[in-house]
Amino acid sequence: MSACVRARAHPRPPGNSRLVYKASTSADMADDLDELLDEVESKFCRNVPVTSEICHRGDKSRPPAHAGSKTEDAKGKQSCRKDASTSHDDEDIDDLIEDIFNDDFEPPKFCEDKRKAAKDDTRSSSSLLTSRTCCPVFLGSSAVPLGVGTNTSQRACSQLRCTSCDFRVLTFDDHEWDPSCDYLFFRNNMPDCHRLKAKLVAAQGVRAHACQCSWRSVRSLTDLRREPQLRWVCGKHHT
Repeated sequence: MSACVRARAHPRPPGNSRLVYKASTSADMADDLDELLDEVESKFCRNVPVTSEICHRGDKSRPPAHAGSKTEDAKGKQSCRKDASTSHDDEDIDDLIEDIFNDDFEPPKFCEDKRKAAKDDTRSSSSLLTSRTCCPVFLGSSAVPLGVGTNTSQRACSQLRCTSCDFRVLTFDDHEWDPSCDYLFFRNNMPDCHRLKAKLVAAQGVRAHACQCSWRSVRSLTDLRREPQLRWVCGKHHT
């Protein structure tokens, strides 16, 4: 009885149907195995939908869906790595710049020693040099010696400077200015001594004085306070 039931439950097709039955059974098992593999791949590999994989199997000309997704994932990972490396490099550069600005610059010790020695030399030399000013200020002929003028030592000032044109006063011993001299001549030729000599006339015992705006021919010791139109002052004597 049981054998009959089994036979009825699984009837065999007549004739050559045995081969067809075996082929269909193996095809069904292959399909079941493919579906099982698709489920495993979809769950544990790339979460690729099984339906898309099955659909692509029907059309062999198109690549499977998971191949495209793998390519896209690879591209995404590559771009993410590039972005991460770029951001990491930017952070390193920012940190380096911040360290440069935050760190105090400390010059080498030998540079500090040289600077200190130079300052000490300057102080020592300045302490040795003393400056003196004429009081009163004298103008003199070529017979009057040059130097620091005082009430007791009447010397002609050799450091005269004009407060109007800010030029140093030049002197020429044993010469006087030609009467044809004018303001434009000194304006255009000071302080070129070779050009100024064009208007100098030899005169024994006379000292010619000139800046860019004023000029005088002095024949004797003269107190500058008696010449108010001259804006000449003593520019200090360093001894």
